[in-house]
Amino acid sequence: MSETRRTEAFSDGVLAIAITLLVLDLRVPVRATLEGSLADALGHEWPAYAAYVTSFLVVGIIWVNHHAVFELLAMVDRIALFLNLLLLMLVAAIPFTTSLFAEYLTAGGARARTAALVYSGVMLGMSVAFASLYSYIGRHPALLAPGVDADAVRGSVVRFSVVGLALYLLTVVIAVFSAPATLIAHLVIALYYCFRQTRATG
Repeated sequence: MSETRRTEAFSDGVLAIAITLLVLDLRVPVRATLEGSLADALGHEWPAYAAYVTSFLVVGIIWVNHHAVFELLAMVDRIALFLNLLLLMLVAAIPFTTSLFAEYLTAGGARARTAALVYSGVMLGMSVAFASLYSYIGRHPALLAPGVDADAVRGSVVRFSVVGLALYLLTVVIAVFSAPATLIAHLVIALYYCFRQTRATG
């Protein structure tokens, strides 16, 4: 077992890179090829802005909740490290899926549905990884910091993990029918996780 500081520092670095990469999908209209007004050209890029805002909130809230989870810990073991690494692998894929989703959000038909399914699939995988990490922590009280109530942590697993898994699974179903509705659903889930879902005391 080891202290959490190196794990937190590494995780913060990956999350910071992922959230920064999101902005690279926002394109400046090229003046030489601009037809019509600049306002119209910027408005045409609304899918990129919508996907950026949603994914920025998602990654930002992952960072906030990751911090909240690691506040509960005094140490991590090898399994917790690998579960955290799995979570980071999926977070690192979010910029790619965001770019894909923004590009095909308004394409309609199978292309839009495929992009929405890829986006939701990665988000579902992220949720599975985060749920696995938090559930593992709840089942191993030896990892918890002094003063943290192990029963309270276990009691919040359903609210933090199971509810999230159900919501992200629902986005996969929504993606089959509507790409724009899928993006809205992810925004709503991000707002749900704005509120603290972990517990350190009973």
